[in-house]
Amino acid sequence: MRKMIVTLLLSSTLTLSACQTSRDGQATNWGSLAQDVLNSQLFQSTAMSALSSSEISAGLREALNVGTNAVVSQLGQSGGFNLDPLIRIALPKELETVDNTLSKLDMDGLTKDLKNRMNAAAEIATPRAKELFVNAITNMTITDAQNILGGANDAATQYLRQSMGAQLGNDISPIIQNALNQAGAMQAYDQVMGQYQALPFMPDVKSNLNDYVVDKALDGIFYYVAQEEAAIRENPAKRATELLQKVFGQ
Repeated sequence: MRKMIVTLLLSSTLTLSACQTSRDGQATNWGSLAQDVLNSQLFQSTAMSALSSSEISAGLREALNVGTNAVVSQLGQSGGFNLDPLIRIALPKELETVDNTLSKLDMDGLTKDLKNRMNAAAEIATPRAKELFVNAITNMTITDAQNILGGANDAATQYLRQSMGAQLGNDISPIIQNALNQAGAMQAYDQVMGQYQALPFMPDVKSNLNDYVVDKALDGIFYYVAQEEAAIRENPAKRATELLQKVFGQ
Protein backbone atom coordinates (compact mmCIF):
# COMPACT_ATOMS: atom_id res chain seq x y z
CA MET A 1 0.00 0.00 0.00
CA ARG A 2 2.83 2.37 0.89
CA LYS A 3 4.51 1.63 -2.46
CA MET A 4 1.30 2.47 -4.28
CA ILE A 5 0.97 5.81 -2.47
CA VAL A 6 4.62 6.70 -3.02
CA THR A 7 4.29 5.84 -6.70
CA LEU A 8 1.19 7.99 -6.97
CA LEU A 9 2.94 10.86 -5.23
CA LEU A 10 6.03 10.69 -7.45
CA SER A 11 4.16 10.25 -10.69
CA SER A 12 1.74 13.04 -9.87
CA THR A 13 4.57 15.34 -8.83
CA LEU A 14 6.47 14.60 -12.05
CA THR A 15 3.38 15.31 -14.09
CA LEU A 16 2.75 18.57 -12.28
CA SER A 17 6.42 19.47 -12.58
CA ALA A 18 6.39 18.95 -16.34
CA CYS A 19 3.28 21.06 -16.68
CA GLN A 20 4.74 23.83 -14.56
CA THR A 21 8.05 23.88 -16.47
CA SER A 22 6.37 23.90 -19.86
CA ARG A 23 4.16 26.77 -18.76
CA ASP A 24 6.73 29.25 -17.45
CA GLY A 25 10.13 27.71 -18.24
CA GLN A 26 11.29 28.11 -14.66
CA ALA A 27 12.40 25.60 -12.05
CA THR A 28 9.56 23.93 -10.20
CA ASN A 29 9.11 24.16 -6.44
CA TRP A 30 8.96 20.42 -5.81
CA GLY A 31 8.10 20.78 -2.12
CA SER A 32 5.11 22.95 -2.93
CA LEU A 33 3.94 20.59 -5.66
CA ALA A 34 4.33 17.57 -3.42
CA GLN A 35 2.24 19.25 -0.77
CA ASP A 36 -0.40 20.07 -3.39
CA VAL A 37 -0.52 16.40 -4.30
CA LEU A 38 -0.78 15.34 -0.65
CA ASN A 39 -3.68 17.75 -0.21
CA SER A 40 -5.41 16.72 -3.43
CA GLN A 41 -8.64 14.77 -3.37
CA LEU A 42 -7.07 12.15 -5.64
CA PHE A 43 -4.26 11.41 -3.19
CA GLN A 44 -6.49 11.46 -0.12
CA SER A 45 -9.11 9.23 -1.71
CA THR A 46 -6.39 6.78 -2.77
CA ALA A 47 -4.96 6.63 0.73
CA MET A 48 -8.42 6.26 2.24
CA SER A 49 -9.30 3.49 -0.19
CA ALA A 50 -6.69 1.30 1.55
CA LEU A 51 -9.09 1.24 4.51
CA SER A 52 -12.37 -0.59 4.40
CA SER A 53 -15.55 1.29 5.16
CA SER A 54 -16.02 -0.79 8.28
CA GLU A 55 -12.50 0.08 9.48
CA ILE A 56 -13.10 3.80 8.96
CA SER A 57 -16.43 3.65 10.77
CA ALA A 58 -15.04 1.54 13.63
CA GLY A 59 -11.98 3.78 13.92
CA LEU A 60 -14.06 6.96 14.20
CA ARG A 61 -16.36 5.38 16.75
CA GLU A 62 -13.41 4.20 18.80
CA ALA A 63 -11.75 7.63 18.62
CA LEU A 64 -14.93 9.33 19.82
CA ASN A 65 -15.42 6.79 22.58
CA VAL A 66 -11.83 7.32 23.73
CA GLY A 67 -12.24 11.10 23.54
CA THR A 68 -15.58 11.31 25.33
CA ASN A 69 -14.42 8.93 28.06
CA ALA A 70 -11.42 11.17 28.71
CA VAL A 71 -13.59 14.29 28.76
CA VAL A 72 -16.17 12.79 31.11
CA SER A 73 -13.42 11.65 33.48
CA GLN A 74 -11.83 15.09 33.41
CA LEU A 75 -14.94 17.26 33.77
CA GLY A 76 -17.16 14.94 35.78
CA GLN A 77 -15.11 15.24 38.95
CA SER A 78 -15.00 17.87 41.66
CA GLY A 79 -13.37 20.99 40.23
CA GLY A 80 -13.65 19.75 36.64
CA PHE A 81 -15.41 22.96 35.63
CA ASN A 82 -14.81 25.16 38.63
CA LEU A 83 -11.00 24.95 38.57
CA ASP A 84 -10.62 25.19 34.79
CA PRO A 85 -10.33 28.83 33.63
CA LEU A 86 -11.09 27.80 30.03
CA ILE A 87 -14.57 26.50 30.75
CA ARG A 88 -15.45 27.73 34.23
CA ILE A 89 -19.07 28.90 34.21
CA ALA A 90 -19.40 32.58 35.07
CA LEU A 91 -22.54 34.36 36.17
CA PRO A 92 -25.08 35.07 33.44
CA LYS A 93 -24.86 38.60 32.06
CA GLU A 94 -28.26 39.30 33.55
CA LEU A 95 -26.75 38.81 37.01
CA GLU A 96 -23.70 41.02 36.52
CA THR A 97 -25.65 44.01 37.84
CA VAL A 98 -26.58 41.99 40.90
CA ASP A 99 -22.95 40.95 41.41
CA ASN A 100 -21.66 44.51 41.05
CA THR A 101 -24.25 45.89 43.44
CA LEU A 102 -23.65 43.25 46.11
CA SER A 103 -19.89 43.62 45.70
CA LYS A 104 -20.11 47.31 46.60
CA LEU A 105 -21.86 46.27 49.79
CA ASP A 106 -19.27 43.57 50.58
CA MET A 107 -21.93 40.94 49.95
CA ASP A 108 -20.38 39.38 46.83
CA GLY A 109 -19.72 36.19 48.78
CA LEU A 110 -23.29 35.28 47.84
CA THR A 111 -22.63 35.46 44.10
CA LYS A 112 -19.29 33.68 44.46
CA ASP A 113 -21.09 30.86 46.21
CA LEU A 114 -23.66 30.77 43.41
CA LYS A 115 -20.90 30.47 40.78
CA ASN A 116 -19.29 27.61 42.67
CA ARG A 117 -22.59 25.77 42.87
CA MET A 118 -23.38 26.32 39.18
CA ASN A 119 -20.06 24.74 38.23
CA ALA A 120 -20.65 21.92 40.69
CA ALA A 121 -23.96 21.24 38.93
CA ALA A 122 -22.19 20.92 35.57
CA GLU A 123 -19.70 18.51 37.14
CA ILE A 124 -22.51 16.39 38.57
CA ALA A 125 -24.34 16.25 35.23
CA THR A 126 -21.36 15.52 32.95
CA PRO A 127 -21.09 11.74 33.61
CA ARG A 128 -24.73 11.28 32.59
CA ALA A 129 -23.98 12.86 29.21
CA LYS A 130 -21.76 9.88 28.38
CA GLU A 131 -24.75 7.67 27.70
CA LEU A 132 -26.08 10.19 25.19
CA PHE A 133 -22.72 10.35 23.41
CA VAL A 134 -22.61 6.57 23.12
CA ASN A 135 -26.00 6.55 21.40
CA ALA A 136 -24.97 9.24 18.93
CA ILE A 137 -21.67 7.52 18.15
CA THR A 138 -23.43 4.20 17.60
CA ASN A 139 -25.83 5.81 15.10
CA MET A 140 -23.03 7.30 12.97
CA THR A 141 -23.27 6.07 9.36
CA ILE A 142 -20.37 4.89 7.20
CA THR A 143 -20.80 7.95 4.97
CA ASP A 144 -20.61 10.20 8.04
CA ALA A 145 -17.42 8.46 9.14
CA GLN A 146 -15.76 8.78 5.73
CA ASN A 147 -16.55 12.50 5.59
CA ILE A 148 -15.32 13.01 9.13
CA LEU A 149 -12.03 11.17 8.56
CA GLY A 150 -11.16 13.44 5.65
CA GLY A 151 -12.44 16.57 7.40
CA ALA A 152 -11.01 19.18 9.74
CA ASN A 153 -9.40 18.36 13.09
CA ASP A 154 -12.73 18.90 14.84
CA ALA A 155 -14.95 17.37 12.15
CA ALA A 156 -16.22 14.60 14.43
CA THR A 157 -16.96 17.09 17.20
CA GLN A 158 -18.85 19.33 14.77
CA TYR A 159 -20.80 16.30 13.57
CA LEU A 160 -21.76 15.35 17.11
CA ARG A 161 -22.79 18.87 18.05
CA GLN A 162 -24.83 19.38 14.88
CA SER A 163 -26.50 15.98 14.97
CA MET A 164 -27.13 15.66 18.68
CA GLY A 165 -26.52 19.07 20.27
CA ALA A 166 -30.20 20.07 20.51
CA GLN A 167 -31.30 16.65 21.73
CA LEU A 168 -28.40 16.48 24.17
CA GLY A 169 -29.44 19.86 25.54
CA ASN A 170 -33.00 18.66 26.01
CA ASP A 171 -31.90 15.39 27.61
CA ILE A 172 -29.34 16.96 29.90
CA SER A 173 -31.64 19.78 31.03
CA PRO A 174 -33.48 17.79 33.74
CA ILE A 175 -30.12 16.38 34.83
CA ILE A 176 -28.78 19.92 35.25
CA GLN A 177 -31.97 20.92 37.04
CA ASN A 178 -31.55 18.09 39.52
CA ALA A 179 -27.84 18.84 39.81
CA LEU A 180 -28.53 22.52 40.54
CA ASN A 181 -30.84 21.47 43.31
CA GLN A 182 -28.38 18.85 44.54
CA ALA A 183 -25.53 21.38 44.55
CA GLY A 184 -27.69 23.96 46.33
CA ALA A 185 -27.44 26.42 43.44
CA MET A 186 -31.13 27.23 43.31
CA GLN A 187 -31.18 28.01 47.02
CA ALA A 188 -28.08 30.16 46.56
CA TYR A 189 -29.77 31.95 43.65
CA ASP A 190 -32.87 32.68 45.74
CA GLN A 191 -30.67 34.00 48.53
CA VAL A 192 -28.76 36.28 46.14
CA MET A 193 -31.93 37.65 44.58
CA GLY A 194 -33.55 38.07 47.98
CA GLN A 195 -30.70 40.27 49.17
CA TYR A 196 -30.60 42.18 45.90
CA GLN A 197 -34.32 42.86 45.67
CA ALA A 198 -34.37 44.04 49.27
CA LEU A 199 -32.22 47.00 48.21
CA PRO A 200 -34.15 50.15 47.19
CA PHE A 201 -34.46 51.26 43.54
CA MET A 202 -32.86 48.14 42.08
CA PRO A 203 -33.90 47.16 38.49
CA ASP A 204 -35.68 43.88 37.93
CA VAL A 205 -33.30 41.08 36.95
CA LYS A 206 -34.46 37.77 35.58
CA SER A 207 -32.35 34.82 34.50
CA ASN A 208 -33.15 31.25 33.50
CA LEU A 209 -30.35 29.64 35.44
CA ASN A 210 -31.08 26.11 34.25
CA ASP A 211 -30.92 26.89 30.51
CA TYR A 212 -27.79 28.97 31.04
CA VAL A 213 -25.91 26.21 32.87
CA VAL A 214 -27.01 23.65 30.27
CA ASP A 215 -25.57 25.77 27.45
CA LYS A 216 -22.32 26.42 29.28
CA ALA A 217 -21.92 22.79 30.31
CA LEU A 218 -22.32 21.69 26.68
CA ASP A 219 -19.81 24.33 25.56
CA GLY A 220 -17.27 22.98 28.03
CA ILE A 221 -17.86 19.34 27.12
CA PHE A 222 -17.64 19.90 23.36
CA TYR A 223 -14.59 22.14 23.78
CA TYR A 224 -12.63 19.29 25.28
CA VAL A 225 -14.07 16.65 22.93
CA ALA A 226 -12.62 18.77 20.10
CA GLN A 227 -9.25 18.91 21.88
CA GLU A 228 -9.21 15.13 22.25
CA GLU A 229 -10.16 14.61 18.61
CA ALA A 230 -7.40 16.91 17.38
CA ALA A 231 -4.85 15.16 19.60
CA ILE A 232 -5.76 11.73 18.22
CA ARG A 233 -5.48 13.03 14.66
CA GLU A 234 -2.18 14.84 15.17
CA ASN A 235 -0.32 12.93 17.88
CA PRO A 236 0.54 9.26 17.24
CA ALA A 237 1.10 8.77 20.97
CA LYS A 238 -2.62 9.41 21.56
CA ARG A 239 -3.61 6.49 19.30
CA ALA A 240 -3.77 3.93 22.05
CA THR A 241 -5.11 1.01 19.99
CA GLU A 242 -4.08 -0.77 16.82
CA LEU A 243 -7.26 0.32 15.07
CA LEU A 244 -6.68 4.00 15.87
CA GLN A 245 -3.09 3.69 14.64
CA LYS A 246 -4.27 2.13 11.39
CA VAL A 247 -7.08 4.55 10.65
CA PHE A 248 -5.42 7.82 11.72
CA GLY A 249 -1.96 6.82 10.55
CA GLN A 250 -3.02 7.02 6.88
